[in-house]
Amino acid sequence: MTAYFIVQVSITDEAQYHKYREAVVPFIAKFGGKLAARGAKVEVFEGEHDTRPVVMFEFPSMEAIHAFWDSPDYPPIKTLREGVATLNAWAFPGA
Repeated sequence: MTAYFIVQVSITDEAQYHKYREAVVPFIAKFGGKLAARGAKVEVFEGEHDTRPVVMFEFPSMEAIHAFWDSPDYPPIKTLREGVATLNAWAFPGA
């Protein structure tokens, strides 16, 4: 079942974060993840939102998201964003 991985990020060093982005997007693709939206401005219809843009990836399954996130090859990529970005990340299965 299709699953979605959503990320919100606060960036303090755009140049360094770009290095992370250049490494992580192809890495996500190895697990079947496809970029569905990047830098999307969220429109609030009801309730609250902190106005940060979102990035959304579509994966073939929740298992694929876990395989990406828990991969032993991810931590070296993750270090590229340490100290320059703060993430909120969520995942959920599709309908």
